[in-house]
Amino acid sequence: MLTDNRRRGAVRMAWALVLGFFLGGLLTRLSEMFLPDSAARTFLTTSVSLSVGPFSLDLLALALTVGPLAVNLNVLTAAGVFLVALVVRSWI
Repeated sequence: MLTDNRRRGAVRMAWALVLGFFLGGLLTRLSEMFLPDSAARTFLTTSVSLSVGPFSLDLLALALTVGPLAVNLNVLTAAGVFLVALVVRSWI
């Protein structure tokens, strides 16, 4: 059976990124809740944000607005993506 490995690899990578972002966000929230105020907490939870404003498409019969879309990156988000990538690589 012929399969497109390139497409399957791209889908796996996309899922790894999405799940890694969720895991990183969860780790960030947990560290904000349970770590005391310190340099380590500041280092782990300081993030860089990238956002794209709202996108509007207005056709006469249909109007659609998407956004704003934002990505927050920090050390724990990168760790979450790395952990999920390791799991995906070993299981699949």
